[in-house]
Amino acid sequence: MTVQYRQRMVRYTDAIKRTDDEMSKSERTRGGILVAAARLFRHEGYNATTMRDIAQVSGIEAGSIYYHFQSKDQILSEVLDIGVRQLYEKVSEIVRSTKGDSHDFRKTFALLIETHLTYLLTDSDFTSANIRNYPMLSDEARAPHRELRAAYARVWSCFLNNAKNAGHLRVDISVAAIRQFILSAMNWTVEWYDVDRYPVHVLAERMSKLILDGMCSRHMVVTTGLKTKAANSVDIPDPIGKAEKSRAEILIAAARVLRDNGYKATTLRQIADEAEMKAGSVYYHFKSKEAIVDEVLNAGLSDLLTGVSAAVQDFEAPYDHHARIATAIWTHLDFLFKASEFTSANIRSYGMLPNSFRERHRGIRHEYGRLWDRVLREAQDDGAIRSDIKIVPLRQVMLGALNWTVEWFDPNEPAKDGYLSLPEFSGMLIKLLLEGVCSRETTPYTEHETAN
Repeated sequence: MTVQYRQRMVRYTDAIKRTDDEMSKSERTRGGILVAAARLFRHEGYNATTMRDIAQVSGIEAGSIYYHFQSKDQILSEVLDIGVRQLYEKVSEIVRSTKGDSHDFRKTFALLIETHLTYLLTDSDFTSANIRNYPMLSDEARAPHRELRAAYARVWSCFLNNAKNAGHLRVDISVAAIRQFILSAMNWTVEWYDVDRYPVHVLAERMSKLILDGMCSRHMVVTTGLKTKAANSVDIPDPIGKAEKSRAEILIAAARVLRDNGYKATTLRQIADEAEMKAGSVYYHFKSKEAIVDEVLNAGLSDLLTGVSAAVQDFEAPYDHHARIATAIWTHLDFLFKASEFTSANIRSYGMLPNSFRERHRGIRHEYGRLWDRVLREAQDDGAIRSDIKIVPLRQVMLGALNWTVEWFDPNEPAKDGYLSLPEFSGMLIKLLLEGVCSRETTPYTEHETAN
C-alpha cells in the first residue's frame, strides 16, 4: 500500500477507537452524516439519494451538510472506504491468527464466510453500501478504492494458497478463480437474503458446506454431457416494418445503457444516442424511460426463463441429473454474457431498481426460481445431490455465484495468460458448484450428515 493510503487507514482506525466524549461535536456530526449516508446508499442506492435526504436522516439542516462534506461524491468515497476497511481488518486478523495451522482449514473457512456475510448483511451498512453501489460506479469513481479491494482479495488468496499447498483445495482450478467464485456467492446475498427466514450463521454454515464440497453426492462422478444448443433455441422474430425496427433498436440500446449505468443514471437522451436517433423520436414509440426499462427487464427475464426451460426439457427420464444441471448452468451464463443483452441488463441493474419495478417482475423471477427448485429437487430425490442440502438456499447461493460473475468476468477480454473463453469459464463454474473447491480425496463429507 502507498504511504498516503496507510496514513488514511490509520486516521480512520483511530477515529473509530475514540469514544463519544473524546470526539468534538463536529466530528460526531460528521460521523452521523456518514452513518446516514451508508444506510441510504445501501437501501436506496447512490444515484437515488440526495444530499437533502442524507441531511434529513442525520438530523441536520440541509445546508449544514456542506460544512462537513463538499459533495455527495466525497461522502460516497468515505462510505465505500469504511465498508471495505472494516471487513479487511477483521478478515486479516482471522487469517493471521490461524496462519500455519492447516488442520483447522474448514473451521477457519467457515469463520471467514460468516464474518464476510455478517458485515455485509447485518452489522455494517457501510459494507453493504459498498457491495451494492460499487458495480455501478465509473472507472474514475472506482480508482481510489481499488487498492484496498485488491488488498482484501490478497488476504483471501493468501489463505487459499496456504490451503492449496496443504492439499485441501483442488489443483485443477486457480486460486484466483476459486477466490472470485467464493466472493461472488457471498456478495449476491445482498439481493435476496431475508434475516427473518434464518440467521446469518445458518446461512454461513450452509454456504460453507456447499462451497467446500459442492452439491453432488461424494460417490457420484460428474458428467459433462452438456446439450449446449439449448441456450440458443429462443427464436426472436425479426421486426416487421420501420416502426417495429426502430422500437427494437431502442430496446436494445436501452439494455446496453441500463447494463452499463444502472437504472437511475440511465436517461432517455443516453438511450437515444445509443440508438443513433433524436431524443424526441423515442417518445413516438415509448411514453417514458420507465416504460422502456420495464420492457427491457421483462424481456431479460423472459429470455432466461424460456432458454433454461428449453435446456432442461431437452433431457428425457431417467435423467442424467449432473449433465442436466450443468446444461442449465451453462445456459444461464450464455444468456447472461452472450445470448441476451436484456438478461445482462436485468441482472446488472437489479440491485438498484426501485421497489415498484421489482414488484412488477417478482412473479417471473419466482417462476424462474421454481424451475431451478424442481430440477434440483428431482436430482436430490434420485440421490444425485447430497441429502443434507436445503434446495432453496442451494438455488439462491448458486444463482448468486453465477449472477455476480458479470462484475468480474469479461468474455471479450483479449487472450492472455490464464484467460478463459466463455465455454471454459462456464465449465469451471460447473465443476465448482457440483464438486466444490476442496479436493474430494480429503473432504470429510459423508452421506450420513444430517440436514440443517
